[in-house]
Order: sequence, then C-alpha cells, then structure tokens
Amino acid sequence: MKNTLKGIEETLQNILERQEIGLEELKGTIKSLEMSFNLLSQKWSLQILYTLFLRNTMGFGELKKILGVNSRTLSDKLKSLKHYEYIRRLVDQGPPLRVEYSLTTLGRNTILLALPLLYYSSSNLS
Repeated sequence: MKNTLKGIEETLQNILERQEIGLEELKGTIKSLEMSFNLLSQKWSLQILYTLFLRNTMGFGELKKILGVNSRTLSDKLKSLKHYEYIRRLVDQGPPLRVEYSLTTLGRNTILLALPLLYYSSSNLS
C-alpha cells in the first residue's frame, strides 16, 4: 500500500510540474468530483457497482436477491447510477420482458479506482 500511495503522490507531482496545472485548476477538478463522491457514498451505490463488476450483467431480481435490498430502493439507486452513466440498462422485449444491468466504462473504472481506497480504509481500521 505504501508503494501505491507513493506512486500516486509522484504522479500528481509530475502532473503539476509538467502540465503546469495550477492549484486553482486542481481545486476546480476536485470540486467537479464532489457529485460522484456524493453519489457513490450513498448506501447501496458501491454495493451495486461491485456486484455488477463481479457478475458483469444481472437482472433486477438477481441484484435484489444478492444485495437483500427492497425493490423501491434498488430501483431508485439503479436510476441514479444510470443517469450519471455508471451503469447501462438493457431491455430485452422477450417474451418474457427482461431488464439487465451492466457497468459502463465509467462504472468499471470507478470500481477499479475505489478498490485501493477500500483496501486502505480496511487496513487502517485495525
């Protein structure tokens, strides 16, 4: 983990030096991430994304069963994640009608970027 953090710090320093990004620009970029952090910190959001990451594509009923969440909450979270383009919703007209969810590139990248944070936070809890 120390190597990962050191690498991130070095990368940020290189970006600031080479591309001459000022602190105000960096501050603006960080501000633009607030919406994402707010959405992802809400209950069920990361669990939904991780489940889709591990299973690739799932239907509503499968997600509901695995997560143990009520239908309305799951529906609301899926709509929100779709609206911000973390997931895609695919409708197969059937019969029977089937709706499946999967990660977009943004959703996949978000999960891959969040893994070190989860590892870091769990290692610092003990």
